[in-house]
Amino acid sequence: WTLFHSPAFDFSVWEIWGALLHGGRLVIPTHEITRDPTQFWQLLRDERVTVLNQTPSAFQQLIATDGQQPVDQALVDLRTVIFGGEALDIGSLRGWWDRYGDQTPQLVNMYGITETTVHCTYRPLSREDLRDAKRSVIGQAIPDLSLYLLDAVGEPVPVGVPGEIHVGGSGLARGYLNRPELTAERFIPNPFSTQAHDRLYRSGDLARWLPGGDLEYLGRSDDQVKIRGFRIELGEIEAKLTGHPDIASAHVLARRDEDHDQQLIAYFTVKSGIEAPAIAALRSHLAGQLPDYM
Repeated sequence: WTLFHSPAFDFSVWEIWGALLHGGRLVIPTHEITRDPTQFWQLLRDERVTVLNQTPSAFQQLIATDGQQPVDQALVDLRTVIFGGEALDIGSLRGWWDRYGDQTPQLVNMYGITETTVHCTYRPLSREDLRDAKRSVIGQAIPDLSLYLLDAVGEPVPVGVPGEIHVGGSGLARGYLNRPELTAERFIPNPFSTQAHDRLYRSGDLARWLPGGDLEYLGRSDDQVKIRGFRIELGEIEAKLTGHPDIASAHVLARRDEDHDQQLIAYFTVKSGIEAPAIAALRSHLAGQLPDYM
């Protein structure tokens, strides 16, 4: 396996211990290699990596690099590619499947939350999923977790009806450090358990059960989005924009471009009688208050 992600990112828990607890070898690339798709592609070949963990946006760069290589230089050692960290656009995998087929390697979509120690569900993918590529199917719960879709009053929803994802089980975190009120809001008593201290995590993510038993991810119940694995509150960016002295109002969206990459797009209005500030000035204003990925 590769340790592609920073140890500060929850995906690294899966990468490190997924390899070492099962007798695997962990390949640790430099930061520069993880930021260069061509170098990373070469590392995968040289080290004969078999299990690759990627956010969908990072994998898109790898697909582009791989497509430039001769057919006899394919990544033949890969057995499994696992997605996580953000919603997967199934249609973006068409070119990969044209080159490799859909079984070797097996692509697996996983849904996870930091508060549940990374992954919650898994779904092996195939070309059949392209028939309904607009759906984001995240599959079924992994064995050590319990998963519920609940409505606004905490009742389970039937098949096809949207509900909020609630997760319980052995992977659940204890709560948020030094934030008892947020912990109480998000980590609630488990009404479906006979154990007094069992809890469920309220994810804020919406999904619905499909007839076959899989979950379809529907989005957030609030303005939070995930881009390249980072949680982003769109309202926080809007608040910083409207903090600029010339801006009257702002609205921020996450949209996909032609290459299936998600980008943050901001719209704004200026105060009456004021000329619109330069985009560079607004970027500088935000850069002093928000991390780069926002």
